[in-house]
Amino acid sequence: MLTKGNIDKAAIFNTEGTSVWASSSGFAVAPAEIKAVVASFADTSDVKKVQSEGFHIAGEKFVTLKSDDRSLYGKKGKEGVAIVKTQQAILVAHYPESVQPGVAANTVEQLADYLIGVGY
Repeated sequence: MLTKGNIDKAAIFNTEGTSVWASSSGFAVAPAEIKAVVASFADTSDVKKVQSEGFHIAGEKFVTLKSDDRSLYGKKGKEGVAIVKTQQAILVAHYPESVQPGVAANTVEQLADYLIGVGY
């Protein structure tokens, strides 16, 4: 995810959020934070809790831009996060102020599509 330069920090978890498979140095997503992400994917309310309250990643609060059963996007100022769930993994990616949100989201969504295509 980091090689294209659109993402500056990232982590990969299992879909339950109980195991970190990989993480950028210094990018620590707390267990409670990933638990809230997992809950957002399962939430089928008309207005999800994450939509009205936002969410935290690596100690920073983000305003929710998009939330469905596959993707969760958030923004804090000009930086943001794109989180995408595959069959076996949750990709958590942070992008800096210099990257457009759509470009960052596209990078993460493309990786998720590839992982889904190979069974992950």
